[in-house]
Amino acid sequence: MPDSTSPCPAPAPASSCSSCDAWLGLPGMRVLDVTRDEDRLVVRVESVPDVAGCPVCGVVAHAHDRHEVTLVDAPSFGRPVRLVWVKRRYVCPEPACAGGTFVEQDDAVAAPRALLTTRAVEWAVRRLCREHASIAGLARQLGVDWNTVWRAVRARLEELAADPARFDGVTMLGVDEHVWHHVDQRQRGPKMLTGMVDLTRDEHGRVHARLLDLVPGRSGTVYGDWLTSRGEAFRSGVKVATLDPFRGYKNAVDEHLADATAVVDAFHVVKLATGCVDDVRRRVQQHTLGHRGRKGDPLYGIRTILCAGAENLTDRQRARLHKAFAAHEHHVEVQIAWQVAQDVRALFHTPNPAKGRAAARRLLKILPTCPIREVKRLGRTLNQWAEPLLAYFDTDGASNGGTEAINGLIELHRRIARGFRNRDNYRLRCLLIAGGLTP
Repeated sequence: MPDSTSPCPAPAPASSCSSCDAWLGLPGMRVLDVTRDEDRLVVRVESVPDVAGCPVCGVVAHAHDRHEVTLVDAPSFGRPVRLVWVKRRYVCPEPACAGGTFVEQDDAVAAPRALLTTRAVEWAVRRLCREHASIAGLARQLGVDWNTVWRAVRARLEELAADPARFDGVTMLGVDEHVWHHVDQRQRGPKMLTGMVDLTRDEHGRVHARLLDLVPGRSGTVYGDWLTSRGEAFRSGVKVATLDPFRGYKNAVDEHLADATAVVDAFHVVKLATGCVDDVRRRVQQHTLGHRGRKGDPLYGIRTILCAGAENLTDRQRARLHKAFAAHEHHVEVQIAWQVAQDVRALFHTPNPAKGRAAARRLLKILPTCPIREVKRLGRTLNQWAEPLLAYFDTDGASNGGTEAINGLIELHRRIARGFRNRDNYRLRCLLIAGGLTP
């Protein structure tokens, strides 16, 4: 029932009130009466009389008697609502018909044998998706238990998830993994799930990320099997595939998306460079002072500043940085590693793709020759991912950022639900809140 604050006069039981019918919001239904039972509203309705044909033979049937069916409707006026549908029972006059009698049905009001009205189910689905609600919270508002709400919602989500149209038009595909539980794998299966995300840009070049699927495991085989199951039409439509620097996913892209351009995520490339700075700082700290970083140590005091972009530093932070670099001759290694990380970060902020590509090629050439072993290791790693790294400049800055945003939504709803024990329920909830059930 729609939320409304407009008064509705109580109609006489023998007739229908047009304002009540409009307030009800169910075409073809009219209100008989509205009462308040304890803390809930009870609305008795019936369908507008019409010709009914026998579902078996099609002969015009006659109304035989009536019976009432009580349904859970969307809350209204801050109270749970019960919709009492006074259904007509019809009898087929054709003697040879095997149909006999039947009861009127209207899927716009409620599905056959349903406990919730169609409107209540849609109300619950919208609030799960848009308002970040919990099933328990929706159950309280509807005045029913958790299982009643979830059974109705799950049926609707399974129907949407089975729609093949939601995979249409995917030209940019992202992939990432996340941990969905932290208990014994013998109880709930693999801890890691691989998520596939649609990162296709709209006509304005903006990405509206939506989750396409979640499958158990984290490997190239898992990703490859999912791509195979989608069919050739889907795979041929994917032109760009973004991924983290994980060799398993890259192998799956090479094997199953041969016509797509693989792009390694810029964030993870910068993270590798920042991790290199941290490794050099720890090694130099141990070498010069003989212990791990402590309060008052020059390098330990700038550990967070080393992770920031140079353009974001204040004058005070710059002074602290240079003071720490000058505190010992061996700190020059940290300074060099920090400058390398800034150069890697600057690649993805270059306004001109051609200049960015040229700078990236220069870094890929000189980093493996650096005498600092951590920087040399970074150079070897980046060279292994040289082609997906350089592809960033040919795809207008394609990245896995939308995939990481989807992971953030998933984490939010896992906290709201206080965790999940059923992976199928988890998948459906994640698909709903991350836009995966909307073509």
